[in-house]
Amino acid sequence: MSVLIEPGQLAHENALVWLEDTGALEHVRQGLDRLPSRRGKPAYHRDGRMVGYSVLGPTSRSSRASGTSLRRVFWLLPHDR
Repeated sequence: MSVLIEPGQLAHENALVWLEDTGALEHVRQGLDRLPSRRGKPAYHRDGRMVGYSVLGPTSRSSRASGTSLRRVFWLLPHDR
């Protein structure tokens, strides 16, 4: 778990969606992204490839200022194995 992500920020996660089998991976990277929706596959704008993302429940609230929600995105960089 990243030290920058606090448990309270994950409280509204309903599920994790994996886009590929992670059993053979040594690790995945994670980050909290501000996204316009609570569910569905988010757009990906990093080097490498997205391997998963979180889905938020119906009780999660979006930011008043931006209308976005914090969701975890899991990815690998090109040099990751």
